[in-house]
Amino acid sequence: MLIEYVADKEQIRGGVIIPDSAREKPQEAKVIALGTGRKDKHGAVIPFEVKAGDTVLVAKYGGAEVKLDGRTLTLVREDEILGILS
Repeated sequence: MLIEYVADKEQIRGGVIIPDSAREKPQEAKVIALGTGRKDKHGAVIPFEVKAGDTVLVAKYGGAEVKLDGRTLTLVREDEILGILS
């Protein structure tokens, strides 16, 4: 599944602006595209529980980052999705 992280708003703590280099990787992402689904041990396709356009919570250090048309996207497995927000 292909996701794009939702940009965090500017973080301010105690009146100090936190620079981009010191911020944690966001966990909220939007699902851009899905594959065909994974297969069980008998070869039957198991459909995804999420759909394109859903906003999801993703494990912090999961996935593989890719650049596509000037955008930074991430490929993740469905088991790296922690929850569906919408």
